Amino acid sequence: MSAEPATLWHATAPALATFPALSGPVEADLLVVGGGFAGLSTALHVAEAGLSVVLLEAHRIAWGASGRNAGFVVPNFAKVDPDDVRRMLGQKGERLVGMAAGSGDLVFDLIRRHGIDCDALQSGWIQPSHSPGALARAQSRMRQWAALGRPVELLNRAGVTALTGADRWLGGWIDRSGGTINPVGYARGLARAARSAGAILHENSPATGLWREGGDWLATTPGGIVRARRVVLATNAYAGRLWPGLAQGFFPLRVFQIGTAPLPAAMAPDLLPGRQAVSDSRRNLFTFRFDRDRRLITGGMHILSPGAEMRIPQAIHRRMARELGLRDLPPLAFAWSGLASVMPDYLPRLVDLAPGLVAGFACNGRGIAMTTAMGRELALWAGGAALSDIAIPAARPKAIPYHGLARLAPNALLPVSMVRDAFDLRQRRG
Repeated sequence: MSAEPATLWHATAPALATFPALSGPVEADLLVVGGGFAGLSTALHVAEAGLSVVLLEAHRIAWGASGRNAGFVVPNFAKVDPDDVRRMLGQKGERLVGMAAGSGDLVFDLIRRHGIDCDALQSGWIQPSHSPGALARAQSRMRQWAALGRPVELLNRAGVTALTGADRWLGGWIDRSGGTINPVGYARGLARAARSAGAILHENSPATGLWREGGDWLATTPGGIVRARRVVLATNAYAGRLWPGLAQGFFPLRVFQIGTAPLPAAMAPDLLPGRQAVSDSRRNLFTFRFDRDRRLITGGMHILSPGAEMRIPQAIHRRMARELGLRDLPPLAFAWSGLASVMPDYLPRLVDLAPGLVAGFACNGRGIAMTTAMGRELALWAGGAALSDIAIPAARPKAIPYHGLARLAPNALLPVSMVRDAFDLRQRRG
């Protein structure tokens, strides 16, 4: 049996009894491979639509990226804005923008509807601007989302300072439909809801083989076999070798997260009084939030892998102390890392692998909201809709050229991003 990762979220989320490993043959309308947000949302929505669904998780629910993130619910795209998406995708782009716009509300609606205990706060997501150029982009971004009727607001310097408690940004914007959750608690709640709706979940059941037989798909595990009409591979960055070549279509991005010991009540009383999530506009972005016990959580990337597990959390802790002006920041209490999948265009994507077989990728730094929304879209496909009829663009498999080297780019280019951020700050001060 796979051990739970040593994250803050696994340590503090309500417990979930183990789902039994698959034993023997089973049949279903849909097989879902992967027990993270994407797979669980798909299983829940498919079961609620009255179809039979089996989910296989190689380890435990929320073992991968779904349990290793910062718990930010961010209802937009990482690097592009609505106008960009429309230019890139046309009418499909309009539908994808609509999906993203409502993705935060979908997460919190599911939490309310199913009574999921995950410390959910739909308090908003703030993106402060570190430079004049970033502030101009925030103004444009806010206008585009406001045109869709979203609860967004432009913030001046005083507004950002009042909301964050840090006087270091020029302004920014807020989307009040975002917020924070305990992601493991959310995933476990989705699992309970999916089971109650009729989905069959199996943990410690890695899919070891997948092939087509007649009009169905067959998947093997160490203890059993599943026959299904359609299959969703919902592994995101943890694609493994189940389907050859799948991992060559995205960049795997390793991100570290840390959590401090709880801040005393008298320490930094002006810091995040509304408990929003904050991700600033730098290329080497700075993020922070509180958990329910007033631990500060932040994250970061690494340049060199050797020794990263010990070295990077300490560096991230020092950075947070500097950024927030907390000389006596409480010590590290938790440190962990996980893999996110990043697509070349930073958009959610379905990979049309074969008739009745798709893989979904919806992280790009926006995993909780986007993967939950993707699951609802995939349920339409499982019910018979064509891929062209759902909001997420789909394409045949396409390997990133020179993937063996290109996959290192996000980490290798981090020093360049840091230099460009420093240049922006120097121009601002000048």
